[in-house]
Amino acid sequence: MNHSKAFRTLLLYRVGATLSYQITMVAVGWHIYEITNSVISLGLIGLAELIPYFALALYSGHAVDHYSRKWIAAIACMIHVAVALFLTAIALGYLSPPIPLIYTAVAFIGVGRALLRPSYQALFGQIIPRDQLTRYTAYASSAFQICVVTGPGLGGLMIGFAGLEWTYLLAALCGVFGLYGITFINVVQEKTNYSSHRFLKSFLEGFHYVKKHELILGIMALDMFAVLFGGAVSILPAFVKEVLNAVPETLGILRSAPAVGAVITGIYLAKRPILTDSGKYLFMSVAGFGLAIIAFGLSSNLLLCALFLGISGCCDSVSVVIRGSIMQLTTPDHMRGRISAINGIFIGSSNELGALESGIAASLIGLVPSIIFGGVATIAVVAITYRLAPHLRKLNLKDIT
Repeated sequence: MNHSKAFRTLLLYRVGATLSYQITMVAVGWHIYEITNSVISLGLIGLAELIPYFALALYSGHAVDHYSRKWIAAIACMIHVAVALFLTAIALGYLSPPIPLIYTAVAFIGVGRALLRPSYQALFGQIIPRDQLTRYTAYASSAFQICVVTGPGLGGLMIGFAGLEWTYLLAALCGVFGLYGITFINVVQEKTNYSSHRFLKSFLEGFHYVKKHELILGIMALDMFAVLFGGAVSILPAFVKEVLNAVPETLGILRSAPAVGAVITGIYLAKRPILTDSGKYLFMSVAGFGLAIIAFGLSSNLLLCALFLGISGCCDSVSVVIRGSIMQLTTPDHMRGRISAINGIFIGSSNELGALESGIAASLIGLVPSIIFGGVATIAVVAITYRLAPHLRKLNLKDIT
């Protein structure tokens, strides 16, 4: 299978799994808030996903480097389908009490995510030639963001017009498509003498590799803290109700807005990759993300809110493509699973902890002040990392491609 065809096949898998996840999570957020009317309950969704994700992520990276990446990816898809069907039964009233069961379902989503991320990243790095990684990273990022556009958009529309049960069923169907796609991936996994089947030794190999590579450690730290403080999306259900006084369809629009900006930027970057002054563009993009979040928090008009979230998506896309290229170009194939898992701990934990932080901050200092604080903190993180990581700010991707 040539790399272009293999990439399209892998993309079918990722699109199905990502749509399933996005639709499920937007429905879960609305479902929980509808029952509890509590901002903290939205933050607890992130915590419920984080705990199993954190517990399993490192072992899943080890497994991806030693066992079939294709089968691990398939299991991740199966979990997404099963969770969506379980949530359908809750929405129909067949299972109760709903709140603890919904959080349990979210925990299993965390398990699926722990398996999906390293298996996808390892397969991606395995099938794409080194000199094409930057371009295909931009294509993959655009496809992912299209899912982030259509997923919440479909979720919001389905909640408003068809109800939660049909929304969860649509998520299950998308997971089935992802499972269908993974069956067509045909790769031969390399066997090397560098890996150990003992988990602890295997993990330490990956950890020491990250520790001694300033570029990898720098992008992980930058992304972790930026996402931790800039996670306004997690409290959008409350923002829609309390600030905009709007309907569920509006939630879908705002959840999709960052991805619209990211898709446009990703397509541009696929044609014109940032190969020189890449580090400087990385820092500028994360700082721009923080400024966009501040502007969003200060807005009370739907169009302005969507615009600033769209700008945040543009900035995030630049960051994602540069960081993804660095990660793939500096990681040997036999360690892709472990490095991706460690990266996932940085990013995944910051996503869920960011959701919890946003919920707690909103309850303590107010919804809008918490969003503004997150943007300011993101800019502060950029300033600190810029000073502490000189190799990252001087990076040119063409030098390592």
